[in-house]
Amino acid sequence: MKRKIWTERIAIFVLAALVLLFSVSAGQKAITASAEGSTVKWAEFNVPLAAMQRALKMDIQTHTTQTPLHFVDALAFLATKYGGNWSRYRSADLDALLERLKNGETMQNITAGMKNYNYFDQIYDAVLGNAVGDYATGAGGNYTVQYGLKLFSPIAAGYGYGHYDDFGTSRSFGFSRRHLGNDLMGTVGTPICAVEGGYVEELGWNQYGGWRIGIRSFDKKRYYYYAHLRQGHPYRTGLAVGEAVQPGEVIGYLGMTGYSTKEDVNGMKQPHLHFGMQLIFGDAKRESNNEIWIDVYNLVNFLAQSRSRVVKNGNDYDRATDFLDLRYLLYYE
Repeated sequence: MKRKIWTERIAIFVLAALVLLFSVSAGQKAITASAEGSTVKWAEFNVPLAAMQRALKMDIQTHTTQTPLHFVDALAFLATKYGGNWSRYRSADLDALLERLKNGETMQNITAGMKNYNYFDQIYDAVLGNAVGDYATGAGGNYTVQYGLKLFSPIAAGYGYGHYDDFGTSRSFGFSRRHLGNDLMGTVGTPICAVEGGYVEELGWNQYGGWRIGIRSFDKKRYYYYAHLRQGHPYRTGLAVGEAVQPGEVIGYLGMTGYSTKEDVNGMKQPHLHFGMQLIFGDAKRESNNEIWIDVYNLVNFLAQSRSRVVKNGNDYDRATDFLDLRYLLYYE
């Protein structure tokens, strides 16, 4: 159920509607609830950091011009051009694409004869379709509307962490399996933030992930998994299943719980956050034998530029200022 809008945000809601109308007319991607009828059964996300950074910069620079270059479209074009082999990446290829747009071509015409473009566009839209757009920041009814990256690092600003690409490595507790996420090593109690806004779908103990949180994005395409949270006080006070959370909002605290059938046990050897992302296409079930989890290592590095500032509030931490994703303003309390 959609939650009520704060009264003081009515004005910005009206502005959001106008912004969205402009976005669609300017050629930016329209809002879609899901990829109905999708036949995607497998997906790989191996876009290098440099390509994401360059595509983001070009999207921001061109979004108010007559030739906007959308973040996802740009990456899908490159992936198709390279046949998925990102070792071929050159920033000059993005510059050349923009020049073609400036010369009157459209993305539809440019990609019409490119085999697999629609496939890559669907995959990257599932991963990054809500990454760039309009948002508002501020507090107390005083907000500033901006355009840019709308996702946040899962680790709050001011807290150190380390990680390496451990996706697919073996795990043996309980049964043999692959590691379907990225472990971010840090300090117990580090505030963990929602990468994107969405609904809390899962909250509680799991013998493998310990105290964990599962959040489904508002467009239903992504399921974010945060695991091994702190013993004793794993979640922000009051967090509950069904709650809508904002991008960058503190949802829990880094810990080392898990690997135990008994609740609230520190079964991990080092404190860390297990962060994972599952893609959900069409009518696919979130829990099935055909789950699609992607390697988020490069994505975590990309999100390091966007870390939520937090302030102490009793036994918890809150983000320092509000952040409203204007595409989904109706979902915020």
